[in-house]
Amino acid sequence: MGVIQGIISQLQGGWGDLRTVSLTLGLALLLSAIWGCDYARMNDQESVRTYKKEIPEMPPETIPMTGGIQILKRTNPKDLKNPLPYAQKSVDQGKEAYLYFCVHCHGPKADGNGTVGQSFAPLPTNLTDLAVQKQGDGELFFKISLGFGRHPPLASTVSEPDRWAVVNYIRSLNKKPSS
Repeated sequence: MGVIQGIISQLQGGWGDLRTVSLTLGLALLLSAIWGCDYARMNDQESVRTYKKEIPEMPPETIPMTGGIQILKRTNPKDLKNPLPYAQKSVDQGKEAYLYFCVHCHGPKADGNGTVGQSFAPLPTNLTDLAVQKQGDGELFFKISLGFGRHPPLASTVSEPDRWAVVNYIRSLNKKPSS
């Protein structure tokens, strides 16, 4: 039994030495980590001072000073007047915007049979339909801008002049100029 007690006492003493070594090593690592972080140099990095940079001047009409989506939301759609005259130039501009933003759902013939629109139930609106053509320019503009039903709002995607031009293009589908 004396030998076993001797081994146990040596191991217990060894564990005490191991704890001391571990504590010393841990303290050394902690202090080196604290001293190793150069917070002053880190503060001088560009990524930390992002808001100290001068913001470039915004192009005109980026932030609406008059008009804007909030004013449009409070407007009666029937009171909106198309600022673009119904002319071939605005119809062509509207067709270009239509082919870029609308043809996927409404289709190349504006009949609601676009590639994407075919997966919808019900199909997107047939823009040549009399119910669409009877709506005022402001009503069409309002629906294009703010969306309705499954139609997405396009005010932040399509510029205001292009949305009005799309209204003129929709009018041209039945060759009926509108006010």
